[in-house]
Amino acid sequence: QVQLVESGGGLVQAGGSLRLSCAASGRTISLNAMGWYRQAPGKQRELVATVSHLGTTSYADSVKGRFTISRDNAKNTLYLQMSSLKPEDTAVYYCNFVVRPGSWGQGTQVTVSS
Repeated sequence: QVQLVESGGGLVQAGGSLRLSCAASGRTISLNAMGWYRQAPGKQRELVATVSHLGTTSYADSVKGRFTISRDNAKNTLYLQMSSLKPEDTAVYYCNFVVRPGSWGQGTQVTVSS
């Protein structure tokens, strides 16, 4: 079973940037489509970015043009570069499989102040 550990969150002012990382252990994730999800207080968890095993990416409209998802298969790690952050990006961010998400990690808190 794969374990996913997210890191890189923090407090940033609006317009700032952060880079999130998701380290996977237990088995390789290189053959799987992976995604970054987020959950804001009082809201359902939503999928914001995906990357296929071939590197094809997709984004939710709310983050398109500001977030970039990438993967390093050699390191078994997923990344999310976030730029031009807005207060509405405040949430706990998680990584997981796109198809049949497994157990959720602890996530990493991103807080954007106005």
